Amino acid sequence: MEKRNLTVVREFVLLGLPSSAEQQHLLSVLFLCMYLATTLGNMLIIVTTGFDSHLHSPMYFFLSNLAFADICFMSTTVPQIVVNILTGTKNISFAGCLTQLFFFVSFVNMDSLLLSVMAYDRYVAICHPLHYTARMNLCLCVQLVAGLWLVTYLHALLHTVPIAQLSCASNIIHHFFCDLSPLLQLSCSDVSFNVMIIFAVGGLLALTPLVCIFISYGLIFSTVLKITSTQGKQRAVSTCSCHLSVVVVFYGTAIAVYFSPSSPHTPESDTLSTIMYSMVAPMLNPFIYTLRNRDMKRGLQKMLFKCTVFQQQ
Repeated sequence: MEKRNLTVVREFVLLGLPSSAEQQHLLSVLFLCMYLATTLGNMLIIVTTGFDSHLHSPMYFFLSNLAFADICFMSTTVPQIVVNILTGTKNISFAGCLTQLFFFVSFVNMDSLLLSVMAYDRYVAICHPLHYTARMNLCLCVQLVAGLWLVTYLHALLHTVPIAQLSCASNIIHHFFCDLSPLLQLSCSDVSFNVMIIFAVGGLLALTPLVCIFISYGLIFSTVLKITSTQGKQRAVSTCSCHLSVVVVFYGTAIAVYFSPSSPHTPESDTLSTIMYSMVAPMLNPFIYTLRNRDMKRGLQKMLFKCTVFQQQ
């Protein structure tokens, strides 16, 4: 089969979804509902944290950034999927595919890094409450988040540019969007450098935050066990439980896709795992943080009450 450089390929064909028209329309409705729920829920978090002065703290500053990243995360894939299903096309342009890959990798890493920073924030708040304000001041938090965005964009470029230089013999992607693994499977040239980047740089950027989360929570649980007050223990655990739930869903499914052996993988299992961490996890975050977090719930109720009073006037 004749080799073609990826820059010559004008478009890719996405074949990751079922071919049945009924199943595709059902998935389009499902994806659209999940996208709307994610967007509205995370926008509600951003507006609530900005509206309520009691939520102007590092924890909710990071949470609002996580909410924004989750909106962008789903926006890189779901609108394209829904449009393709509704229009009956399975194509995506070459430039669109690489753009989708760049932003998808960026927002995946941003979620991962923000989750680790939020774990550190909880560690300082619970283990060093007297130094919390000094350590987690607003200037430091802004600089930290800005640095995280820069790192994620540079890391995404590190994956996207080498992918664009590969040679391929097909433009058919057995996935429902442009991801690293399906694009590498198209290559008929040496992909050892790309695989090295994924497992070295990508693994470092993915596993380092996870290690930081484990260390932070190890120290947190050690401190919680020393708290004599039952109410104090319950408050500390409830604060961390929301974050831990998101971490388990996000990292569990992401590791299943990218760091498990390639031999037992099937397109169906990869699609299901990808949907879990790229769609389900961002959609669950607003429900977890608004329903289980008392401060967020109180701030949401206050905002809705003032909006109702304003409308009545």
